[in-house]
Amino acid sequence: MPLPLMIFAAGLGTRMRPLTDMRPKPLIEVGGTALLDRALTLGRAAGAGPVVVNTHYLGAQIRRHLAGQDVLISSEAGAILDTGGGLKKALPLLGRGPVMTLNPDVVWTGPNPLAALQAAWDDSRMDALLALVPLAQATARKGAGDFSLDPEGRIARQGDLVYGGAQIIRPDLLASIPERAFSLNRLWDLMIAEGRAFGIVHPGGWCDVGYPQAIPLAEALLDG
Repeated sequence: MPLPLMIFAAGLGTRMRPLTDMRPKPLIEVGGTALLDRALTLGRAAGAGPVVVNTHYLGAQIRRHLAGQDVLISSEAGAILDTGGGLKKALPLLGRGPVMTLNPDVVWTGPNPLAALQAAWDDSRMDALLALVPLAQATARKGAGDFSLDPEGRIARQGDLVYGGAQIIRPDLLASIPERAFSLNRLWDLMIAEGRAFGIVHPGGWCDVGYPQAIPLAEALLDG
C-alpha cells in the first residue's frame, strides 16, 4: 500500500544565499532540474500518495511551480513551523498512519531511498525508519555524523552516520507536543528512548545541496 509523502519546502534557505534572495531553495536547479522536482520524481517513482508540500518563504513561487500537478499544499504563511510543526499541520492532508518525509535540498544516486525505506519498514516494531549515509560518503556535508546503528538496526545519537533527509515516521506522538513550531528531533528522541527508531544505510551517492558551493559537487555526483 503506498504511503503518503511530505516534502519540506518551507525553509528560509539562509545557507544558500544569495541564490535564495529572490527564489526559494527548493526551486534552485541542479543539473538543470529544480531540487523540488527531483524530490517529486523520487516520490512518484516510489508510488507515494498523496504528496504534500509545505510552503512559507516565497511560497507563492512554489505554488505557481506546482500548479496543475497532483500535489497538495500545506501553507505556513503566518509563521514557519519547523519540521515537526510542519508535519503536524499537514496531517489532515496526509491521512492516518505512517508518513514518508523528504528534504528536497539533497541529491541521491543509486537506489530510490523512499522505495528502500518502504521495503524495509516493519510496522510492528518501528515508529521511525531513517535513511542514513556514512559520513565519509556524505558529499558537501559540514559537521559530524548524527547517528549510529546497533546490530538490530536501531539508531542511537552520535556516530558516523548522517541523516540523509528521507524517512518513514509514525506521526501519532505529534499530538503529545504542545508547541506549534518544533523539530522532528523531538519525536526521534522519544522513539529512540522506546527502542522503536531504526535506520537503513543508503548504498549510493548523496550530496547535501545546502549552500551554493555544493551545487557543482552535486552535479559532478550526478554525472558520475
